[in-house]
Amino acid sequence: MSTGRTEDVIWLRPEQASVGRPAERSRAEITAAAVALADREGLDAVSMRRLAGELGTGAASLYRYLATRDDLLDLMTDATGAEYALAPPSGDWLADLVAVGRQARAIMRRHPWLPALVATRPTLGPNGAALLEHVLAVLADHPAAAATKLEAFAMLNAVTTALVQHELGGGEEARRRQAGYLWHLAQQGEHPHLAELLGRLAPAPPGADDTADDILARVLSGILAAGPA
Repeated sequence: MSTGRTEDVIWLRPEQASVGRPAERSRAEITAAAVALADREGLDAVSMRRLAGELGTGAASLYRYLATRDDLLDLMTDATGAEYALAPPSGDWLADLVAVGRQARAIMRRHPWLPALVATRPTLGPNGAALLEHVLAVLADHPAAAATKLEAFAMLNAVTTALVQHELGGGEEARRRQAGYLWHLAQQGEHPHLAELLGRLAPAPPGADDTADDILARVLSGILAAGPA
């Protein structure tokens, strides 16, 4: 049973409106120009008018290919999914999913505007669906329920997005500053549980040994540990 109107999904609409002049640009060409612009100047620079200027055409002409800027954002997000190089499942589902997360973080670092879109406009186009298919193939023999596997896919995206946003927002330097402040608070005697926690972690500041791969592995192991629901 259908869950929505096909005309609401950019990938199920014709490449160009049925009226007007013949197509001068492809949807892929427009998307690539938008991605390049966002990479250079950030997502706020990507307006229909500015993109039209990049392509040497009028803004009105782009609406023969796209109904709204939201369509363009969805196309941009999905286009980055073509950058994955997904190996066949190895039989070690956790290692395979962590490898997907590692690639996701690299892609997001190449496109610093991408994490915000993944977090606020989650969308699955052709490349996103291919990524989901890969994750499901990796988990094909795992006893978890189908809904749990989808949750694992969602959390893989959410955790990698959060990690990259943290990194782009200051990363290690910000973490060192925060750790130093927590150690200062712990020494004041007003936060005994925090002091005990930091004492157990001493001599390293909290989180110093955590890597992105370790964090993702622990999250996915927790979600998928229980088996079928």
